[in-house]
Amino acid sequence: MSFFTALDAAASAMTAERTKMDVISQNISNANTTNTLTGEPYRRHMAVVTPADAGEFALPCSLDDDSADDDGKAKVNCGGVKVSNVVEDDSPLKYVYDPTNPNAIKQGKMKGYVAMSNVNVISEMTSLIATSRSYEANATVVEAIKGMAQKGLEIGKS
Repeated sequence: MSFFTALDAAASAMTAERTKMDVISQNISNANTTNTLTGEPYRRHMAVVTPADAGEFALPCSLDDDSADDDGKAKVNCGGVKVSNVVEDDSPLKYVYDPTNPNAIKQGKMKGYVAMSNVNVISEMTSLIATSRSYEANATVVEAIKGMAQKGLEIGKS
């Protein structure tokens, strides 16, 4: 794996992690939103991370024969990741009894209850910490690659 391939992989991971942090931040910001533009409570969003396309020069992840097809091209790309989509979580909404809330249900068995967002702030904060650590790890990889390239240039000078 060349310096640039490794750098591209780490940079794409940093971009994906930054997007995940943005989505998590949006979830935390809207944890108490009971009425969006559609009239529904806010639903938690999740970033879907998939391998990035590396084209015809994709490297196999391992030296196993199973990692390449008949043409010798890799079946699995290890050259980076991307956020392919941001999807809504379809888990059930929470209901809180608050008859004074203007968004409370006005009639029926659920009278006085307010449909709340399905965002769990504690799990979002946990995800945010894990995502932040992953971002830091990839930043460390970028710094290590940069250091190796600097040492290579120093060796070439002498």
